[in-house]
Amino acid sequence: MTADDQKTDSTADARILLKDLQTRFDVFRNFSPLAIGIDKQVLAQQPEVSRKALRLALRSHTMSTRYLKEMEKNAVRLNLDGTAAGEVTEEARTHSADLLRERFKKQAEQRKAQEAEAKAEARRLEKLNQLTEKFGRKAR
Repeated sequence: MTADDQKTDSTADARILLKDLQTRFDVFRNFSPLAIGIDKQVLAQQPEVSRKALRLALRSHTMSTRYLKEMEKNAVRLNLDGTAAGEVTEEARTHSADLLRERFKKQAEQRKAQEAEAKAEARRLEKLNQLTEKFGRKAR
C-alpha cells in the first residue's frame, strides 16, 4: 500500500467517522462550538476510533463554513452531551471571522476569474465565427 493509498483510506475513514459523530451527537449535527479537548471525550466513549481518523474528522468539521459561522456568533462551547464547557473567546471569534472572510474573498475571486474566462472564450468564438464568415467557402 502506498502513502497515497493510506492517505485516501484515512480521509475516507475520517469522513465515515464524522458522519457517525453527526448522527450520534447533537453538537456535531448542529455545528455547535466544541469544547476544548472534545477528542478525549469522543475517545472515552468510542475507544475503538482511530486517533488519526478522529483528528482528520475534527479538522474537517471545525474548518467547515457552518462551524466557523457558529463559532463567530455563539458564546459557549459545548461538551458531547450538550452541556456548557467554557466560553468562545473573542480571539476564537475573530479567528473564525478572518477565516470566513478569506474564504469568501477567495471564492469571489475564483468566480470573477471564471466569468472573465467565459467572456474571453465568447469573444474568441465570435471572432472565429466572423473570420469563418469572411474567409470561409461559400455554399453553391
